[in-house]
Amino acid sequence: MKTLMAKKIDSRTADYKIGDKEYKRNWFVIDAAGVPLGRLASTVASVLKGKTKPEYTPNVDVGDFVIVVNSDKVVLTGNKANAKLRTYHTGYMGGLKQQKYSHFLEENSDKAIQKAVKGMLPKNSLGRQMIKKLKVFKGAEHNHEAQKPQPLAIKLYNDKAN
Repeated sequence: MKTLMAKKIDSRTADYKIGDKEYKRNWFVIDAAGVPLGRLASTVASVLKGKTKPEYTPNVDVGDFVIVVNSDKVVLTGNKANAKLRTYHTGYMGGLKQQKYSHFLEENSDKAIQKAVKGMLPKNSLGRQMIKKLKVFKGAEHNHEAQKPQPLAIKLYNDKAN
């Protein structure tokens, strides 16, 4: 008669999987005044994904909440404000519309930041779950003081932190 033996688990090769309730989500606030849109979006996307944490797992949402204030003061470098176009469709025949990105930033700066960050997140249900943790405000005030958000600085090329 054969006996079943338990398989010995080697701690060096065993994977550590994080459960749903084992991690704490932090809140961060970012001031977007004078920060380029792409640099802001890539920093926010990495925090939303959880890539700044040691327990990062690609198939689990371990990211933090991010509050972006002063979205109306975000900038575009170079000639992108006039050369870059926002293209969208109204849903009707012949309804393809285009507008300069400078005009889009003036009217809907909060939507421009959300669109830029969403483009850097995964294109699946996990990405849709991550984008819900982003809160964007046009002014300097936000309504999440109760969560005690910590300021998060964005490194710029000329070594100034915002």
